[in-house]
Amino acid sequence: MPGKVEQRAHIKLASPFIIEMWVIIFLVEFVKGSLLVALLPVYMENILGLSVTVVGFAFALQYLGDNLFRSPSGWVMERIGYRWTMTSALLLILVAVGLIIYAKDAVLLSVACLILGIGTSPLWPCVMTGVTELAGSTKSGSSGAAMGAVEMASLAGTGVGPIIVNFLMDHGGHSYRTAFFVLFGCAVLVVIVALLLPTRIGAHTPHAVRDMDIEPGTGSGKRLNPLQSLKRTISQIRNSLNVSRWLYPALFLQAFAIGLMTPVVTLFARSELHVTPNQFSLLLIAGGGITVLALIPAGRLVDKIGTTLFLNIGFLLAAGSMAFFSMVRWLPLVFVAVALVGVSYALILPAWNAFLAKQVPKGERGTVWGLFLTLQGSGMVAGPVISGKLWDTVGHGVPFLASACVMLLLFGLHLLIVHRTKRRTGTT
Repeated sequence: MPGKVEQRAHIKLASPFIIEMWVIIFLVEFVKGSLLVALLPVYMENILGLSVTVVGFAFALQYLGDNLFRSPSGWVMERIGYRWTMTSALLLILVAVGLIIYAKDAVLLSVACLILGIGTSPLWPCVMTGVTELAGSTKSGSSGAAMGAVEMASLAGTGVGPIIVNFLMDHGGHSYRTAFFVLFGCAVLVVIVALLLPTRIGAHTPHAVRDMDIEPGTGSGKRLNPLQSLKRTISQIRNSLNVSRWLYPALFLQAFAIGLMTPVVTLFARSELHVTPNQFSLLLIAGGGITVLALIPAGRLVDKIGTTLFLNIGFLLAAGSMAFFSMVRWLPLVFVAVALVGVSYALILPAWNAFLAKQVPKGERGTVWGLFLTLQGSGMVAGPVISGKLWDTVGHGVPFLASACVMLLLFGLHLLIVHRTKRRTGTT
């Protein structure tokens, strides 16, 4: 029996949809990571002479566009399919990179960042809906290995992008234009790959969506206008989305914990740990590399064992390792703490996404995934704001302690959600 389960997971990972989405996620995160981490901050401040406030505002517009349009893009995807939703959105990334290449002022760069965010917004609703559909077509219904694969593509793209761009900058005569045109080429490639996506997965057709879009009581099958269809969608989600109310704050907190750490990790390494750039790169490899390598094995184990054990261990390990990281100053122990954080996220990410997949109803999957991801993304927006305040007013290690506390809170919320779900369904 274990061999059969493993084979089903392997077939799922080798499916054309997963491979195509893996490439798309990697390339999109490669472009985003290169722009937001390596290129735009330096380019906007040093070359165009824009203030840090303008840089922050432009980046905020990117996150805003990504989060606000996730749920609408999921709704659109249910109606026109994966191929055309992703292709039309990814064309916007092409437009955004083109604008960035020739933009010389704050307004045009800010507009480009907003367009970039809108262009990336359907990515995760589409991939999560697709993985959920593939999982539903198997006997096991498990999605942990596939979730681990797409998370690995995301982390790899985000990490590799800035490294490649920095290499181009160091060995290409500090040519920003060369780096921008490489990213433009990646954007063209990702649009081409999106055209290979299926409109639907297998025999899946949105029966619930088609039925909802037809006006009731009309023998001719008259279709509702978009506003009426949207109202019916909201009504159906309210009736079919039978989840614990504690899931909504958990969605916010899961990304909020990461957002608390993101803006201060580099500052903490420089000001408190006094590491060199090479040592900091090794720290990133120790944490991110372990996470990437462990995601698919962890996902396969999630498929065999279930999500509960992995999330419980992952949340507790993340809380302990982040608190440990905030207090240690001896470099070998810092590496141990970072490695433990990497392991904890390798346990959490595929299990968390598989856990969410079980909460999504069959009707309007794309819209519900968009809603979930919007709530989760809002935590990523709020986290850096709170983190900066804690750093400036309380202490440099406090954002990491706060993130550890959030992980403990998530551990408790997860236990509560699982308990109430079991009680509601009558399972043991």
